[in-house]
Amino acid sequence: MKSLILILTFSVSSFLCFCQRQSTKPEIGICQDMERDSLLYASGYRYLVESIAKCVSPTKISDEAFEKNLRSFKKLRVGLYAVNIFMPGEMKLVGPQVNEQLILEYSRSVFVRCQQAGINMIVWGSGGARRVPGGFDHKKATDQFISIARKVAEIAKEYNIRLALENLNHTETNFINTVKDALEIVRAVDHPNFWLCADIYHMLMEGEGPAIIEKTKKYLIHCDIAEKGNRAPPGVAGDDFTGYLKALRKIRYSGIIVLECRWQDLDTQIPSARVNLQRQIDAVYSD
Repeated sequence: MKSLILILTFSVSSFLCFCQRQSTKPEIGICQDMERDSLLYASGYRYLVESIAKCVSPTKISDEAFEKNLRSFKKLRVGLYAVNIFMPGEMKLVGPQVNEQLILEYSRSVFVRCQQAGINMIVWGSGGARRVPGGFDHKKATDQFISIARKVAEIAKEYNIRLALENLNHTETNFINTVKDALEIVRAVDHPNFWLCADIYHMLMEGEGPAIIEKTKKYLIHCDIAEKGNRAPPGVAGDDFTGYLKALRKIRYSGIIVLECRWQDLDTQIPSARVNLQRQIDAVYSD
């Protein structure tokens, strides 16, 4: 009964969170420790992304610790919007050492806990897990990834979980480095629970312009952002994201743009980053 009440509570919260997002311009979320909830809320954030390893991982978090996390989630003022860092680096998704059964069992156990916590989106980056081993054929790796992603997505469907495949730049992995690459994978998987995340920081790192975003309209459900230099929060170097924001507006993207940054001074940068990004969003979405 206790677990049922928790699930119903989080489900209602997720529904209300979804309703609040039905606006004409993107809102701003943040990838940060949930222990900083008070600072995040005071700084104007309402959407939080945390890591699977810290929140729901069945390999790192005991049942007792997870129950404690569930109670903590319920107290958050900034809603837990999504989780990221899906697959552990040692759980290889491509190459000669793929253990498909282990991947699927792990995925299901993550989805079970996400459902209990009212989390319905997972950002799928996992650069280490998807790194192609040296000498291994990239075409074969692509076929492997598409196959396993489709099976993972089918399990995700049972738990109403949306997976958002994230582009990661070449310094983090050697596979699916651009939004173009990720979009091709999402189209090939062709599953209603397998979507696209466009990470603008990684686009900047790869020199990928905003034009590709215009082709993502049917697939894009999530965006991450940071400045190119040292993955700094908006406002540090003054990066202009206008071109990317205009492309998002063109496809009528009105979801969340999440700050996933390296922070030097949390107390000052967390509030100012939101203000700086909001200023650019408002300028693009003003008419």
